[in-house]
Amino acid sequence: MAYPMGLPEWDLAHLALDGSVDKLKGTYLGGSLIEAKNASLWTCNKEFRRGQLVSDRLGSCNEKTKVVAKLTTKGSGPPAREPVVSETERNAMTAFYFTRQEELKRLAEADEDDYLNSAWADPKGMKKSLQGLDNVKAPGLRF
Repeated sequence: MAYPMGLPEWDLAHLALDGSVDKLKGTYLGGSLIEAKNASLWTCNKEFRRGQLVSDRLGSCNEKTKVVAKLTTKGSGPPAREPVVSETERNAMTAFYFTRQEELKRLAEADEDDYLNSAWADPKGMKKSLQGLDNVKAPGLRF
């Protein structure tokens, strides 16, 4: 527990919980204060009605459910959704797909028959390996 004796008197959370909102007006929290009668709680892109219990909306059987709720002013509509993918993840995905696209372009341009000379493309390779002829070299021939 961070404060076993309770929150200090100078803490902004203590000032907000005690109801002395006038002291918060000079701080960075002063601009984001919403009066209780003008507040609206939103979760799952739906607005909670006054007096409605959270268990009525979400159910009371699962204690491990995580819910993100946001307060807005009445009449302002639902709050903006949070992005599914963060900015760093989006940049990483863009870089990956760009390199993949460049690789596919390079492979499309190299549409030659170079692979036919490799061992894995030999149509008689299985027969040679079963007969033990895959490593036999003829004298005078160079591969």
